[in-house]
Amino acid sequence: MEITGNQINNLKQIALNLRRNIVIMIQSGQGGHLGGSFSCIEIIAALYFSTLRCNPQDPQWEDRDRFILSAGHKCLALYSVLAEKGYFDKNLLKTYDSLDSPLPGHPDRHKLPGVEANTGSLGHGLAIGGGMALAGKIDEKNYKVYVLMGDGEIAEGSVWEAAEIASHYKLDNLIAIVDRNKLQIHGNTKDVLNTESLSAKWSSFGWQTLEVDGHDFKDIFRALKNIPIKKDRPTCIIANTIKGKGLSFAENNYKYHHWKPTDEEMKKALIELGMNDL
Repeated sequence: MEITGNQINNLKQIALNLRRNIVIMIQSGQGGHLGGSFSCIEIIAALYFSTLRCNPQDPQWEDRDRFILSAGHKCLALYSVLAEKGYFDKNLLKTYDSLDSPLPGHPDRHKLPGVEANTGSLGHGLAIGGGMALAGKIDEKNYKVYVLMGDGEIAEGSVWEAAEIASHYKLDNLIAIVDRNKLQIHGNTKDVLNTESLSAKWSSFGWQTLEVDGHDFKDIFRALKNIPIKKDRPTCIIANTIKGKGLSFAENNYKYHHWKPTDEEMKKALIELGMNDL
């Protein structure tokens, strides 16, 4: 099944709305992790608006698909899509990172509906997701578990322990998505710790792997609709993305990993995202 032109246009508008939501939160919270939140937007939009079985009116629905944002510092993307999907009132976004807000600097499952796991200390999401996927197998459920990681994050050894265990238990209901924007807080990921070739590494751990353009909805949709790619094997989708995608001055610039905007930068961001007249 192929995605239609109307579906793509709808997803593009959703992605724009998600980026706008993120800028609203950064403006309200006087800062936030922009770069990675923007690079994974098309992936998250495709998941929540074309793939995931979920119910905002019943966040704990037993048969829901699970999504874990392992790279918890990209929580602006998660908060944005949960609000857009209807898990909570969008006005709540303006409380981001304020005292007692349910939208802290890293996601907390006890504070906000739709958050599946507390993340932030990098490298733990795949292990959590693997446990959920194994539970689904034991309970004979047909839900899937999606785990989004950063390409800097996968330098953590716990990621590869979880990858090996998932392969051993034949968790074909587990999908790892690597947001491969090639940058992290200190610069290029290959200079901090070169983990190439990603496809070869994941394959060597017994995973079925494929690469997609992480900003191309047709490419993302085709990958997500063919899972599991191979029975009894977990899937890793390597999504090639651009850090800061959507704002010209932030794209491919590691200095916008975390953004504390100047008045001039915020003005430019509002104009580029068509928010100056909203």
